[in-house]
Amino acid sequence: MHQFDVLQRRELEYALYADTPDLLLALDQARAQSQASREQVTTLEGRLLQSEKLAAIGQLAAGVAHEINNPIGYVGSNLNTLQEYVTNLLQLVQQLLACLDGEPGSKEARAKVAQLTEAAELEFISTDLPVLLGESQEGIQRVRRTVQDLKDFSRTEPFQFAWADLHQGLEKTLNIVHYELKHRAHIVRNFGVLPPVFCSLNQLNQVFLNILLNAGQAMEAQGEIQITTRVGDDSDDWVVVEITDNGPGMTDEVRARIFEPFFTTKPAGEGTGLGLPISLRIVEQHKGRIEIRSTPGVGTSFLVWLPIQPDFRSDSGDDHGQ
Repeated sequence: MHQFDVLQRRELEYALYADTPDLLLALDQARAQSQASREQVTTLEGRLLQSEKLAAIGQLAAGVAHEINNPIGYVGSNLNTLQEYVTNLLQLVQQLLACLDGEPGSKEARAKVAQLTEAAELEFISTDLPVLLGESQEGIQRVRRTVQDLKDFSRTEPFQFAWADLHQGLEKTLNIVHYELKHRAHIVRNFGVLPPVFCSLNQLNQVFLNILLNAGQAMEAQGEIQITTRVGDDSDDWVVVEITDNGPGMTDEVRARIFEPFFTTKPAGEGTGLGLPISLRIVEQHKGRIEIRSTPGVGTSFLVWLPIQPDFRSDSGDDHGQ
């Protein structure tokens, strides 16, 4: 090798080594900016998700208020009736004791007891009392379930993955949307046998809620919504939640745009156009997908495909709570 080539190579190596700290610093800065950007996107997605939740909660507020007030109303009425029953029963017992304290074996005493028993409607009360108590207990439990399900749905939290029962999530969601849907559609459950799924159930509940609300709001008259669950057709590694309505269906143009942010077919002020795009994002973060099958005049099916155990190995920097 010529002396000139050696000197030239050393100069190039020196220049390279001299620039290395600057290159490493620039690389670190780029990485930091990239990480900051990812964190900013995650933060914005979280805010958007919570905003859509609040919009859904506002939409459901009237129905939830009705769901709470209705059982509270009949619980209060039952308790008032119970108070009257107890008063009558106590009076009866006191008078019976007074009668039997004198001559328990006499005809007069027995006749008096029969008269008092009939006047107090003891036979009817003994039948109606357990029914009233059962209704009151069921009403209180219904209020508790509605409030707890609403609290669970509105909770702000990152994606926390754990093994969960999708049917339990669907039932919670149906409980929340009960009043919103009961005047629009009859719910039919076709639940299959599903294994536990590794997922963020609270986030998936929002997916189910958005699809159910869309289905109900599309109904022009009393319709039907079928919820079918099953293990994947071609693989035991997937589960499918299919929500089908017999509403007006979608045109090809609407179906092509249904996941576009802010796209909505609802009148102004009645929809944000974010429910389904957010739902798609949630399902994709579970490594799943959403399929739509729709025929105008026949109805629409949303098929939510979810892997039983998502493969997050290709993700970087995501915390899936494992």
